[in-house]
Amino acid sequence: MNIHEYQSKNILRQYGVNVPNGHVAYSIDEAVEYAKGLQTDVKVVKAQIHAGGRGKAGGVKVAHNLDEVREYAKQILGKVLVTPQTGPEGKKVKRLLIEEGCNIDKEYYIGLVLDRKTSKVVLMGSEEGGMEIEEVAAATPEKIFKEEIDPSIGLTGFQARRMAFNLNFPNNVINKVATLLLNLYKVFIEKDCMTAEINPLVTTKEGDVLALDAKMNFDGNALYRQKDVLELRDLDEEDRNEIEASKYDLSYIQLDGDIGCMVNGAGLAMATMDIIKYEGGNPANFLDVGGDATPEKVTEAFKIILKDPKVKGILVNVFGGIMKCDYIAQGIISATEQLGLEIPLVVRLEGTNVEKGKKMLQDSGLNIVAADSMGDGAKKIVELVK
Repeated sequence: MNIHEYQSKNILRQYGVNVPNGHVAYSIDEAVEYAKGLQTDVKVVKAQIHAGGRGKAGGVKVAHNLDEVREYAKQILGKVLVTPQTGPEGKKVKRLLIEEGCNIDKEYYIGLVLDRKTSKVVLMGSEEGGMEIEEVAAATPEKIFKEEIDPSIGLTGFQARRMAFNLNFPNNVINKVATLLLNLYKVFIEKDCMTAEINPLVTTKEGDVLALDAKMNFDGNALYRQKDVLELRDLDEEDRNEIEASKYDLSYIQLDGDIGCMVNGAGLAMATMDIIKYEGGNPANFLDVGGDATPEKVTEAFKIILKDPKVKGILVNVFGGIMKCDYIAQGIISATEQLGLEIPLVVRLEGTNVEKGKKMLQDSGLNIVAADSMGDGAKKIVELVK
């Protein structure tokens, strides 16, 4: 689950991380009113969407007076920002962060991520702040420093100071930076973050260290114990189909292809998408109905898949273990009849009560193509869609 920059900064502030003063505004008048209360001559008007690269897309403006605040707020609010992280459709700006400007001396990058290879949290840092860390990694990998964190100990003061020295922070702020890193790690652990990124982290001419931007996302499986974080969820920033899927405990991610996939089990879903690609097709989604799907759940899964206008065919690939194949067949028949399905549908069933399930599909009289294997199913749906 992602949250906005201003929300991330509010969390950081609670943990003692120094961030600029600012307010979220939902209208032009609010933006101007909040700007009046800021103590700096320069104010920053920042679009709030769940994506990076806002500055390059015109979503961050520096205002030198209230007239400029009003003008920039008018320009940005309601604008559709297109960045590398939004995709070509972009995202509409519905809120702004009105923030104090600061006298920047130098910019740095700091981030905490989970390294799946080592099963450890890793602290990453670079002197190339303000840039996409992927660009820095590709062009100058030697400028990225890492500290692997032992989960039984946590980030140590020694590691935090070593990172500060490696990034060539001035000596007079080394301890401030180390304290900030320790506090950031505390946020990461206590809030069940998947990533916590400050880009840029800046030093100022006055000798301060500030988190000028902040990005956090959280482990969805831990939200049951992060009620305060869950309250920050902005449904307007999320895919409508993914929101709908979550109501029925379906794991759904929309992709760019034209072959809808309905599968039980994440591993089988990934393999199904791979084999569709191998046969020359493109999956339109990742959809895992789970191991306890009911006919009603299957029907809802079909509805969600069909809400994507790009879908030209559907492949159902189910291994019946706890979930019996005849149960799935019942759901497929119900969904096909209820929705008046007109696009090609290929079904591969295997496992518990498979013969019963196949007979139900065969006897239904519906236009359902049976597949003998996963490869056979992928080949058939690709041919039908083409």
